[in-house]
Amino acid sequence: MSLNTAQGPYFGGFGGRFVAESLMGPLEEVEAAWRRLWPDPGFQRNLRSLFADYAGRPSLLTEAPRFASDLGGVRVLLKREDLNHTGSHKINNVLGQALLTRELGKTRVIAETGAGQHGVATATAAALMGLECTVYMGKEDTERQALNVARMQMLGAEVVAVSAGSATLKDAINEAFRDWVTNAATTNYVFGTAAGPHPFPELVRDLQRVIGDEARAQLLAAEGRLPDVVCACVGGGSNAIGAFTAFLDDPGVALLGCEAGGDGFPAGRHAASITADQQGVLHGARTFVLQERDGQTKASHSISAGLDYPGVGPEHAWLADTGRASYTPISDGEAMDAFARLSRTEGIIPAIESAHALAGARAWARAKAGAEGPFDGTGAPIALVVLSGRGDKDMDTASRWFGYGRAKEQIIDPSAGPSGVRAVTKEAQR
Repeated sequence: MSLNTAQGPYFGGFGGRFVAESLMGPLEEVEAAWRRLWPDPGFQRNLRSLFADYAGRPSLLTEAPRFASDLGGVRVLLKREDLNHTGSHKINNVLGQALLTRELGKTRVIAETGAGQHGVATATAAALMGLECTVYMGKEDTERQALNVARMQMLGAEVVAVSAGSATLKDAINEAFRDWVTNAATTNYVFGTAAGPHPFPELVRDLQRVIGDEARAQLLAAEGRLPDVVCACVGGGSNAIGAFTAFLDDPGVALLGCEAGGDGFPAGRHAASITADQQGVLHGARTFVLQERDGQTKASHSISAGLDYPGVGPEHAWLADTGRASYTPISDGEAMDAFARLSRTEGIIPAIESAHALAGARAWARAKAGAEGPFDGTGAPIALVVLSGRGDKDMDTASRWFGYGRAKEQIIDPSAGPSGVRAVTKEAQR
């Protein structure tokens, strides 16, 4: 299953390049350079070297038995993209696009970011390769991801808070495109997800497919078989398409994308564009889009900044339309329950984005065990979950959600006995 070049740059009826004439030149330049670079053995050697010696690939495959202890014997294995340098899968994409930038002879990169992970990764690659860097980020996201703003600035990037519109990822992308049109002679747009106009969906998928290729090889080596399901969170969908691609031609492997159900789908605010099932054009591609009856883009919502996007990559739209992949909305509450469970049972604090995939895997496992289980021992179903990032950036959000941040204060009292510590009498704000 691949790009249908006979129809132009489309995945089935999705994708394309619906952009202003002023963007056609820069996009065609990127496409031509990528067509040369991707199959080039020298480029592949450089990229693999950066993956191994800088990003820390291959990422681990970790079983989570305590996390899965209540799932009727279904096993959960985590593809640990959270252990990559910079803390997420985003580094896979930006290292390749930074090499592309040098091939194009550009001296500056720009990027959009929601959760801040793509911005951090882009700023990191820019520092490594001596490129100027500007990152556009919705003002709302700069506030809920302040740690990543500081990381980008420490790495030398200029961070521009976008106040227009909903002040989230959608608006950051709009501003980045405006910058690119003005500065295309010196600047390359390092697009962060497998969405937007051609060639970005294909280019980003190519760079992220290392996730699925590695996981497939690791599972065959360790288990001698493929997973029963691959679960990944889906905003634009780069980590998911990177994982799904390796298994597209394996009909026995289910593909489950977990969208942001927000307050609760369909009645509440959400970012579940595939599940909402309305087609439109967003950021240069035909895909599923949250929109009003008059065609205006509707505001999205998710507790996760990285999933707070009113569209989805066109290849995901195609996989949903053909039935090869399934997509399900995960509410904020379900994601945060999974966030807490993984933290407390396995000692791994996931990104809230990744927690959506964990919650989706738990729902799939319960349904599987209910219909066919319980399972015991060899042959138990395996759910492969892409842990797309770590949760350091989300601790403020998680602390507010769970009411953390208050530590109990011990009172030192010699009369209390040898320990000198009396029973706790009050809480102290930390």
